[in-house]
Amino acid sequence: MKFEDLEVWKRSSRLCADLYKHFQDIQDFGFRDQITRSALSIPSNIAEGVERDSKKDFARFLQYSKGSCGELRTQIYIGIDIDYIEPAVGKKWIQETKELSAMLAGLSKSLRKIN
Repeated sequence: MKFEDLEVWKRSSRLCADLYKHFQDIQDFGFRDQITRSALSIPSNIAEGVERDSKKDFARFLQYSKGSCGELRTQIYIGIDIDYIEPAVGKKWIQETKELSAMLAGLSKSLRKIN
């Protein structure tokens, strides 16, 4: 299995790139750093998990990715509230994080069935 072939990796990578582009000019470095790091953590942990030598490690890294999805979703809600993110854009990103979380849960569940 190659992580580049996983739809959840592709979608989370696109979301991360969108966030980096959106926040590239924001002067609130703390917020920008935190939201981009949580976004970057999602596809990065998927990739690291795939590259590990065991399904147990892969499953653990999928859980890290899922946790980062929740962290990112929280930061998007806050970004909307403090007017860093337009509500329509934020709503789209929130939906994407929910779908990514569901995809990660499904992938994790399928790994448990293999064992």
